[in-house]
Amino acid sequence: MAGRSDCFHDRKPDILSVSGRTSGTDAGQAGASGARGVFATDSRQDGPIHHAGVRMKQTAWAVERDAEGGREVLLLVTLEAEAETPRAPVAVNLVIDRSASMRGAPLAAAVEAARALVERAGPRDYVGLLTFDADAEQVLPVRAMDAGAKATFLKTLSRLESGEGTALHEAVERGAEAVRRVLVPGARPQLLMLTDGEPSVGPTALGEFKVLGTRVTDSGVALHALGLGRHYLPEILEALTGPSGTGFTHVDDAEGLPLAVGALGAELFGEVVSDARVYVLPTGFADLRCRHRYPSRVEGDAMSAALGAVSHAFARRVLFAGVLEKGEWNLTVTASYTEHNDTRRMSVPVTRLLPDSEEGRFVRAVSAELELVSFEAAAWKALSRRQQEAAERALEGADKGLYKLARLGASDVPAQRHVDRLADLRRAVERRAAQPSALGVRRAQSEVSRITMSRIGPALPVAANGGALPAGNVAAILPWKTDEKP
Repeated sequence: MAGRSDCFHDRKPDILSVSGRTSGTDAGQAGASGARGVFATDSRQDGPIHHAGVRMKQTAWAVERDAEGGREVLLLVTLEAEAETPRAPVAVNLVIDRSASMRGAPLAAAVEAARALVERAGPRDYVGLLTFDADAEQVLPVRAMDAGAKATFLKTLSRLESGEGTALHEAVERGAEAVRRVLVPGARPQLLMLTDGEPSVGPTALGEFKVLGTRVTDSGVALHALGLGRHYLPEILEALTGPSGTGFTHVDDAEGLPLAVGALGAELFGEVVSDARVYVLPTGFADLRCRHRYPSRVEGDAMSAALGAVSHAFARRVLFAGVLEKGEWNLTVTASYTEHNDTRRMSVPVTRLLPDSEEGRFVRAVSAELELVSFEAAAWKALSRRQQEAAERALEGADKGLYKLARLGASDVPAQRHVDRLADLRRAVERRAAQPSALGVRRAQSEVSRITMSRIGPALPVAANGGALPAGNVAAILPWKTDEKP
């Protein structure tokens, strides 16, 4: 069995080479357990799969298309909890930065956001509080939020004051240890961390945070992070959250903090199942790769991706892409997840779609969006290294990705939500900025983190008919021409 690694389009992803592969390995059989290679020809056959206590809609949509290396198949697997499915209890430790840079409005906004989370908690939910400056202190233990515990929590929040220094590594380590020591049946231990600066006390190297992020995840704790302002290091937040499959959220200023924490609260307090994983067993392919940035691995003849938790507020999607070796091909898809400490596994029928059908355009739009944010991240990185030509090439790739999205007109993957960020990037490239906008870089990296972990947020308004934008609007925001087919 191959070791786990992050599968990401601007890094070398795990690739399942299936040419001349053997069959019948234990890992391959485990990955395809229960599946029979059923192929639906009508998407109406996709629907919820019911188990006791869980109503989960699971779909697998496949689109065959031309690509540079020959014929390619895109496979998009979606796991979505139905609204009436009861949520799991929450066990979360809030980790709040109270360093000197948080003094005033930032700390006040953090307190208000934490207050809203506590008030949202029910008696089955467990919440703790750790604060950090030069030292990390577990101010309140992780405990059930009955009326008395809530009152104590709110009073403690109102008394928080800023200090000096940022012991980020120690805060994450101690916060994870505290929540891991509390067993709440049906709840997954979680850490929600907020910081506005780079670490100044204790370990500061990126590699040490990568090790810590992996260790926290391997211990069974899921880590969520919010970065506030322009001084935190997004690479560190990415290193911490990537192994959990959560990504991090960027907030420009204190004013936007309550909304961002509220969105994360909707995810935390809407979790239905945890440890979701998708397995794909291909036949007739030269290779198969995961396009989203989930921890992925090759298991014998199959590839799997760990999607993390599925919440009412956040459907999980994972895109695979494979180059065909033969004209005839097959994909066997299974999914597993944990509910109330029980692991369930089921087969997911694959629907073959026409590329220009509504669902086919949606699958292609997910692929185009991943390409867009990959080029966008590469452009900002090139600017930070003063590699002007590389930045211009990456910007051109991002522009083409945006054009593809606009032409595909998938309402769930709207092009408009990328326009402002790419406009900031274009200005930076055209000005040959020696120092790229700190906020611009962080917005872009957060968006890459969110999209490549399929943490689907609220979309901006699209065309009234829910389809493609009018041609005039496309031309207005994308003033270049390309004959490239999306």
